[in-house]
Amino acid sequence: MSLMSKLQKSSKIGATSVLSESSLFGDKEFIDTGVPMVNVALSGDLEGGLTTGLTVLAGPSKHFKTSFALLMASAYLQAKPDAIMLFYDSEFGSPQAYFKQFGIDTDRVLHTPIANVEELKFDIVAQLEAIDKKDDVIIVIDSIGNLASKKELEDAMNEKSVADMSRAKSLKGLFRMVTPYLAMKSIPLLAINHTYKEIGLFPKDIVSGGTGIMYSADNVWIVGRRQQKKGTEIKGYDFIINVEKSRFVKEKSRVPISVTWEGGIDPYSGLLDVALVGGWVSKPSQGWYAKVNKDTGELSGKVREADTRKREFWDDVLADDDFKDFVRKGYQIGGEISDLDSMDLEEE
Repeated sequence: MSLMSKLQKSSKIGATSVLSESSLFGDKEFIDTGVPMVNVALSGDLEGGLTTGLTVLAGPSKHFKTSFALLMASAYLQAKPDAIMLFYDSEFGSPQAYFKQFGIDTDRVLHTPIANVEELKFDIVAQLEAIDKKDDVIIVIDSIGNLASKKELEDAMNEKSVADMSRAKSLKGLFRMVTPYLAMKSIPLLAINHTYKEIGLFPKDIVSGGTGIMYSADNVWIVGRRQQKKGTEIKGYDFIINVEKSRFVKEKSRVPISVTWEGGIDPYSGLLDVALVGGWVSKPSQGWYAKVNKDTGELSGKVREADTRKREFWDDVLADDDFKDFVRKGYQIGGEISDLDSMDLEEE
């Protein structure tokens, strides 16, 4: 018996294995969300998407954070017919209609109302202990940003007005405990959070809850937005995904996703901005767009902007390996292209 085999056999931890054979460091499975640029924001790849680990979706109220989480959860449940969703709810702002809007079968959702961080910690750890690696489970917390600590509640009941210094510590402990389970049992966890403005001359958005959340997270999005207007009427919003932290995507990358009152999420949103920068699409005149033959420079398929939201406009572009490679180089860590920084993505 080799020394490696001897030490592996003597380990008390069942998951111990030779690194080259470790299931924890093999090829990761990515779940296609159905929205190519959301896939890019998660993985840097049009054909990538959601994978295991902690993803934090942070931003002000009414910034589509819960809907982004349900979009990803729906994709996971569709890809894995036996999967279930654990939904921890502290805000109670997501009625069943929200789930049905994203095609989620509510019979596959275990809804757990929570009142404080400690309740969440005790229940989620118990559930993670009970889950086997072969089980397909996705967890959504909505939200940690609005979740009090047990001490904060006790102080209120005892009519104490002292500042609660325990919440950030409790949240840090929660995610410190949860993170290893997510990796070892291949579980994606989506946590909705709030942001606040840093004090200073040029204030920036800070993810609430302390540094523990940032340390533990695999992905952190800070979601901004800008209005879509027709004249003075607001038709919807472009939600700007600012990648604050990622294992795959260059930090500070920005991805626009369009949502209208009438049509919901535009599955092809964000692609036009990227294709214009890369030269796959041109704007020959105001309000008109055309695809560009990269070999000859010839324009074809001249359409109005509304038609760039249709599948037939994008089919051949999305099938182009050079375009896929351009996106990966622009967004993935290690890519050398920085032209995408020139996109005009001003927020409100």
